[in-house]
Amino acid sequence: MAGYNSSPALVLLAAHCAVMLLLALAGATHGHPPSAAGSRLSSTFYDASCPSAYDVVRRVIQNARVTDPRIPASLIRLHFHDCFVQGCDASLLLDDDLPAIHTEKTVPANNNSARGFEVVDDIKCALEEACPGTVSCADILALAAEISVELAGGPRWRVLLGRRDSTTTNIESAENLPNFFDPLDVLQEKFRNVDLDNTDLVALQGAHTFGKVQCQFTMQNCTAGQPEGALENLDQVTPKRFDNKYYGNLLHGRAQLESDQVMLSDPAAAATTAPIVRRFAGSQKDFFRNFAASMIKMGNISPLTGNDGEIRKNCRWVNKGY
Repeated sequence: MAGYNSSPALVLLAAHCAVMLLLALAGATHGHPPSAAGSRLSSTFYDASCPSAYDVVRRVIQNARVTDPRIPASLIRLHFHDCFVQGCDASLLLDDDLPAIHTEKTVPANNNSARGFEVVDDIKCALEEACPGTVSCADILALAAEISVELAGGPRWRVLLGRRDSTTTNIESAENLPNFFDPLDVLQEKFRNVDLDNTDLVALQGAHTFGKVQCQFTMQNCTAGQPEGALENLDQVTPKRFDNKYYGNLLHGRAQLESDQVMLSDPAAAATTAPIVRRFAGSQKDFFRNFAASMIKMGNISPLTGNDGEIRKNCRWVNKGY
């Protein structure tokens, strides 16, 4: 962190924060303890210390999606990729601070695809103005995921809060994130490793009902003359809405990602994931209910609570050096 306090980048970030505060507030060690710690999370955690937290996060996301409609899908993906690596602790948000911190942002599953970090910065700036040193970056990701789904027409749920932020990253675990080309048995194993079952797998993959993906990762790959980074809608029926049309796409063999279609096409799917896909395709209400439950369950993966970790002042850096 040497030299951080005087860096031009920090000056620019501070100026950016000041602008975003006005907009947002206008109108108003590797691995952590077992997930039993999640029982200490509470939907009322900030009711006394930062009662405006939810509204602040929501306003920043609403402002951001005006100029970048992809933001809701990008924010929920950050929460996924954070929780699957040593728990929901905002380790994904840390930038390189060598030699101590090696960022998870550049592992294959995140490099040039994980996005929305600047919006998280804006949310943190707004919350630091409203309630200094109170709301963790890990809780920001959890709140942003729920709000993003809701704004896209999906279900609401009471987000459990009280996580604290990690002071470490875990590159080995980040390199083993679920990816677009995993076969079903590998996906199931990766979900089981964080205590998520087949229903959770099928429900959480349903987040692919909105957002975009680079064509190089799709089953069809890129068409002639199309650059690898060209974007395709994950759900080509209702690409901006959070609904159950994604599962209908699977039933018709029209999934964009191999890791989605295998939940129906893999020989082992008939006895595991395929019945769940069909159930969700037939009932959006059933999908929404299970998605919300699975998001709460995922959010309980090995959180840091109590005196563990810290509340970062800047989501990109541990507090050492301030």
